[in-house]
Amino acid sequence: MLQLKNLILAGLALFAIALAGWKLVDTTSGLDVTRAAVGQTPVTIFRKSDVASAPVVVIAHGFAGSQQLMQPFAVTLANNGYIAVTFDFLGHGRHPLPLGGSIIEVDGATLALVDQLAAVTTYARTLVSPDPYGKVPGLAVLGHSMASDIVVRHAQANPDVKATVAVSMFSPVVTPDTPRNLLVVVGDLEPEALKAEARRVVTMVSSSDPKPQTTYGDFSNGTARRYALASGVEHVSVLYSQNALREAVQWLDQTFERTTNANAKNIFVDTRGPWLGLLFTGLIALARPLSMVLPRGANAPIGSGLPWRQLLPVVIGPTLLTPLLLWKMPTDFLPILVGDYLAVHFAVYGVLTAIGLWWVRRKNAGSGTSAKTNVNALLVATAAVAAYSIVVIGLPLDEYVTSFVPVAQRQTLVIAMLLGMLPFFIADEWLTRGADAPKGAYAFTKLMFLMSLAIAVALNLEKLFFLIIIVPVIVIFFIVYGLFSAWAYRQTHHPLVGALANALSFAWAIAVTFPVLAR
Repeated sequence: MLQLKNLILAGLALFAIALAGWKLVDTTSGLDVTRAAVGQTPVTIFRKSDVASAPVVVIAHGFAGSQQLMQPFAVTLANNGYIAVTFDFLGHGRHPLPLGGSIIEVDGATLALVDQLAAVTTYARTLVSPDPYGKVPGLAVLGHSMASDIVVRHAQANPDVKATVAVSMFSPVVTPDTPRNLLVVVGDLEPEALKAEARRVVTMVSSSDPKPQTTYGDFSNGTARRYALASGVEHVSVLYSQNALREAVQWLDQTFERTTNANAKNIFVDTRGPWLGLLFTGLIALARPLSMVLPRGANAPIGSGLPWRQLLPVVIGPTLLTPLLLWKMPTDFLPILVGDYLAVHFAVYGVLTAIGLWWVRRKNAGSGTSAKTNVNALLVATAAVAAYSIVVIGLPLDEYVTSFVPVAQRQTLVIAMLLGMLPFFIADEWLTRGADAPKGAYAFTKLMFLMSLAIAVALNLEKLFFLIIIVPVIVIFFIVYGLFSAWAYRQTHHPLVGALANALSFAWAIAVTFPVLAR
C-alpha cells in the first residue's frame, strides 16, 4: 500500500499536471491553428479566428530544433494580429527528407535551408489577399540560432521582406543596408560572442557604441537596427523570454506601422515557460509514488556495491581512454549529426566500465550478493518505467517543446542508438547500485562521462563542435532519468530496470531530435 506521504505527493503532482495542462491548452485559445505542407515540409499556421488578412511572419527554428520550439513566438505574434507560420527544416522534426550538403560550407546545407525557407515564404504570401484599398500586407522573417543566418540571407535576397528578427544571431553576411529593419535579440546569459555579434551589426548604422534596447536608423528606409538583451535567459530559454517576445512584437508593429499595440500593456505575450516547468515537475514528481507499485525484480538489492577506492579506477579509466581510442577512429556510420559518435562513445565507455568492473570483482571473488532475479517481474517493471519515460514525458514534450515522435525514417535510428546506449547504462547502473554503494557514486559517474565528452570535443573540435550545444540536454536527461532509475531500483532491487529504460529513453531522444543528414 502506498504510504500517506506518497499519496499526498501523488495528489499534489496530479494537481500540478492538471493546472499546467489547462494553462498550456489555453495558450492557443482564440487562435486558428492549421497544418499544411509545402512540398514535403510540414508547416503550421497560427492566426486569430477573425483575422483574414495581416502581415505574415515566417518563423524558423535552430539547430536540432523543430517548429514546436518556436511556438511561443508564433502564439505571441498571432495573438497580436499577425499571421505566424512555423515549419520543420530539412533533417529536423517531422521533415521526412535529410539535410544535404556540408554543414560547415556556405554552398552546402546553408543554401539548401535558404531555398527551403524561400519555398515556405512563397507559400506564406498566398495566405493573405490585398485589403479593400489594394494594399498587400507585408512579410517578415524570424529565426533562432542557426536559422538567424538563414533568415538574414533570405531577407537580403527578397526586398519585400520588410523586417528581420534574429534571435541568438550569428551571421557574417549582414551589411549596413541589409537586411531591412533588423532586430537582434540575445539572452544576457548567452556567450559573449553572441552579444558582440549583436553590437557589431547595430554599430553599422549607429554613430557610436550602440546601447541595448535602443533603436538606430530609420524604419521608413529600412535601416532601423536594434539589439535587445533578454534578462535571465540563455540560448534556449530566450525563446520563452517575455522580454524577447515583447521586443519582437514591438519591432514588427513599428515596421508595419500598426497602432493596435501602441500601449505596451496591450501586447499579448505567451507565458508558457512557467507552466511547462510546473507540468514537467508534476510528471517527474508523480513517478516517485508510482514507482512504489513496481514488482520486485530481485529478492535483495543487486549491484556491485564497490567502495570509493575500488570504484574510482573503474570510472577514471574509461573517462580518459574512451576519447583517446576514438580520436582517430571513423565514426560516420549513421545519417545523424554527431549522434553516431555519441552512440560509439557511450558504447566504448560502457564496455571499458564493464571490463573494469569485471576485473575488480574477479580480484574480490566471493563479494556481491546471491540474490535471485524474477524475470517476469523484471520485464514488467522495465516496460512500465520505459513507457513512463518515453510516452508520459515524451508526448507533452512533442506537443509543447520539440518533436519527440519519430517519423518512419527515424525509427531505425532509435534501434541503432539503443545498441550504443545499452553497454553504458547497464555497466553504469550495475557499478553504482547495491546495498553498500557509496553515496554520490551515480552522480559522480555521470560527471566523469561528461568530462570524457569534453576531452573528445577538445581533441576534435571541428567534428564534434555540435556536441557542445546538446550537453545541457544530456545533463537534464541524466538528472531526470537518474531519478527514475533510482526510484525504480529502490522498489525493484534490480539495476537492469533503470538501465534498460534509460538506454531506450536516451536512444529515443537522440534519434528523434538530432538532425538527419544525407550521407
